Amino acid sequence: MVAYYTIAGRQVGSHVLSMATLGTVFGLSYLSMGGGSKKTQTTPPIQASSKDEENFIQEFIKQAEAEGKAKH
Repeated sequence: MVAYYTIAGRQVGSHVLSMATLGTVFGLSYLSMGGGSKKTQTTPPIQASSKDEENFIQEFIKQAEAEGKAKH
């Protein structure tokens, strides 16, 4: 036996209302728990004694990655 309710001038079954309610609750909880994406640092921080040394290390890493990509 299904109970029917009149919503916006249409007959809607109780099973349809329950599925819509559950879908809304689970959908909203999924969206709210998703959160934003966080940017992660892929390499450890460079602890150089001077700015020149830090720039040298960064350029070296860029060149090494470029050579590694060229080999593949």
